[in-house]
Amino acid sequence: MLNEFIRKGIREMVGGGGPPVAFLTPPGDRGLLGPESIAWKVHADFISMMIGGISSLIMQALHPQALAGVWDHSSFRQDLKGRLGRTAFFIAATTYGSRDMALQIIDKVNRIHTQITGFDEFGKPYAATDPHLLAWVHLTETRSFMSAFESHRVEKISSAAKDQYFSEMKMLGEKMGAMNLPTSYSGTNQAIEQYIPELHYGERAKTIIQLLDQFPSNLTAKPFVKLITRAGFLNLPDWVHPLIGRSKPSDIERFTINKSIDLIAIPVRQALQDGVAAHSLRRVYGTAT
Repeated sequence: MLNEFIRKGIREMVGGGGPPVAFLTPPGDRGLLGPESIAWKVHADFISMMIGGISSLIMQALHPQALAGVWDHSSFRQDLKGRLGRTAFFIAATTYGSRDMALQIIDKVNRIHTQITGFDEFGKPYAATDPHLLAWVHLTETRSFMSAFESHRVEKISSAAKDQYFSEMKMLGEKMGAMNLPTSYSGTNQAIEQYIPELHYGERAKTIIQLLDQFPSNLTAKPFVKLITRAGFLNLPDWVHPLIGRSKPSDIERFTINKSIDLIAIPVRQALQDGVAAHSLRRVYGTAT
């Protein structure tokens, strides 16, 4: 009963259905990263990935040209769950999928990007294939995922392992067309801060962030969805809060939200223990690990 309630709450945010059987084949295929990678460990924690996904979308909305591509060429405003679901599948496929699955979805997204061009809210031309914009998306996602993992996993990883994560993800980012990506946590934060002069919190960004802040959900799932969304806002770098007209979260607020996430994370992880990562391990090793 509880597991099904949790799954319904997750579907309210990202959709999804039954067991990920597509990740079981072909036997022995290690994919692009392999089960020893740090990315397999970090991306397996679905609750911190949801939190990181929210914070990365908030940050991406602050870059006028990155936002313009979404604003002009996607149904994000009408189908937030669909957008998050497609992003979640992309991350799952590139992290855990077979080599062919990962390369096929990367190629598909790259081809779609060639068709996404236009002008941002200031009349400046943009193209989704711009390495500078692709790097912004990559940097904000990887930083957000690692930050959420650090905050919400009892299991800790070393500084060297954190840097290894960014090195692994650099390979995927470069396959998407980004260039000159950092290979460390600190380097990623420094690279993100270089974009601050380009950011703008205008009406478009306000619309997107309000949509995320008031994530649509049914009454039953609303408390779960609201908690994840609030944690996503708290997962932002401190300098983002004044930029979006909000006070920096207090220590008490962080403590309260983090403790609430810790409590809900226990049944969430139990409900999802036979998910994509577990299926992918069976593919690689031929076991029910």
